[in-house]
Amino acid sequence: MKPLQLFDPASSTYTYILFDADTRDALLIDPVDDQLSRDLAALREHGLKLAWTVETHAHADHITSAGLLAEHTGAKTAAPAGCGIGSASVQLKDGDTLHFGAQVLTARHTPGHTAGSMSFVWTAEGAKHVFTGDTLLINGCGRTDFQSGSAEALYHSLTQVLFALGDDTTVWPGHDYQGRTHSTIGHEKSTNARVACKSLAEFVAIMDGLNLPQPKRIAEAVPANLLSGLTAGLRHDMDGLLLSQARPAQGYAGDVAAPLAWQWVQAGEAVLVDVRTDAEREWVGFVPGATALAWKQWPGMTLNAQFDEAVRQAAAGGLKLVLLCRSGVRSIAAAKRATELGLEAYNILEGFEGDPDGDAHRGRKGGWRFHGLPWRQN
Repeated sequence: MKPLQLFDPASSTYTYILFDADTRDALLIDPVDDQLSRDLAALREHGLKLAWTVETHAHADHITSAGLLAEHTGAKTAAPAGCGIGSASVQLKDGDTLHFGAQVLTARHTPGHTAGSMSFVWTAEGAKHVFTGDTLLINGCGRTDFQSGSAEALYHSLTQVLFALGDDTTVWPGHDYQGRTHSTIGHEKSTNARVACKSLAEFVAIMDGLNLPQPKRIAEAVPANLLSGLTAGLRHDMDGLLLSQARPAQGYAGDVAAPLAWQWVQAGEAVLVDVRTDAEREWVGFVPGATALAWKQWPGMTLNAQFDEAVRQAAAGGLKLVLLCRSGVRSIAAAKRATELGLEAYNILEGFEGDPDGDAHRGRKGGWRFHGLPWRQN
């Protein structure tokens, strides 16, 4: 059994889908936001249910779609504990395991590219695989000159952790810029230009002399990736400024904190539109007086054909729209559509339930209910 290997040309990033052949439970490593539709299509094509999204580190060259995948599929998010990705529901430490069906993925702390970087080991049908992120590349390795990088730590991770896995272990890197797809530990131990047969001093000298330009997207990518790619919301980290005014957004009027949205509704300036499904409102809870207008609806989570007409009616009289969903994904899509219809639409940050906490429970780190705003449950 081999992983499904997918490629993002813009960042030369490899994304991997691993799955259990019997249960069809799947795990996805290092997703890319621009490839969300591709990844969802791959899951559907192979009949897979996504159980986990996993990051090897906080990327500097692309934005993850982990948060979006979790919203679309119900998967849990996992990330290395040392990377500061606080929005991930599981913070991984060295030796921790993730289970999907009968399959097991084991986390190995391999710092150096970043202080929190991890590689992941998977044994399937007797064959060992390691997903190395930016720690070990084919005939190379990740840079160490930013994001708490350390050439000394990377040398140890390569020579003492990864090279100890066994020569026949297949290496699946986080990137490749020359069209290569995989290697082996044995091949990298003997031929890797940066580390093979190099002393620590030689390796440090090589890394210190690279003088590489900074990744083009580092300023936007790193902060976004610390929020699992959910760039529209600061979640439980919202500061006082966001509680008092809207933040500009691309494609719709802006993002607002839940308390501010409720102030607008109480003042008669806006109408609250809940774009969750009927089932979510029934079982999870609802906001009294809110306009119930699903963006997608069961069965199949298909787009609501009546959305355009109903949202126009909701905004009758020139009222602003403040849109609420589970955690701030569907409400952004709905806000963009309402804006296309000529309406003034805002996304409510954190949604109704907020992000999951360390135990994968929602409602404890942010969201409408967390802020003590009105809601009820049938």
